[in-house]
Amino acid sequence: MANDETRWITDVKALKVFTHPLRIKLYRALHASRKATASQLAEQVDEAVSLVSYHLRKLAEHGFIVEAPDESSDGRERWWQPSSERSVRVRSSDFAGQPEGAAVMSEMNRQMLATRYERYSRYLDQHGAWPQAWEDVAFSSEYLVRLTSEEMRQLGEEMDALTRRWQDRGRAADEAGDTEGREHVALHLYGFPFRD
Repeated sequence: MANDETRWITDVKALKVFTHPLRIKLYRALHASRKATASQLAEQVDEAVSLVSYHLRKLAEHGFIVEAPDESSDGRERWWQPSSERSVRVRSSDFAGQPEGAAVMSEMNRQMLATRYERYSRYLDQHGAWPQAWEDVAFSSEYLVRLTSEEMRQLGEEMDALTRRWQDRGRAADEAGDTEGREHVALHLYGFPFRD
């Protein structure tokens, strides 16, 4: 079973894992399914099983995913699961004074943004296929506020706590078998300073 702690990335080599868009997609797909084989994930991301297996091994090498115990009935298929049910987090201060770390973090953030954009664009292209109930509750918002860095930190912590409560609620419902009408929901939040 995956642990319930946030995984902080403080090593540049581990951070580099998430500069590859396929690894990001595989990690997200595995979080959504909770457990899967390379074949199942390859079908989801439309890539060759051998390529998916390679990238899964890279994710495992740095501890982001682990083999799922007691899943294979015949020992031939390797099942994977995230090592943590929580998110992966990065702080720029962990790479202060490391030019390579700063560059890798920037590239990781760009790749994450690109995959989020791709997912949201796909939703916009297909939104008419969703039932009206989902169309009525989907949202996109931008809030422009004036904060100090300390207030922004507090806001981020509050948003994280709120989102975790909803994650826990969904997970508990799934474990109780209450899956009727339940879908995966992507929630993208960004907080950053800007000047006009």
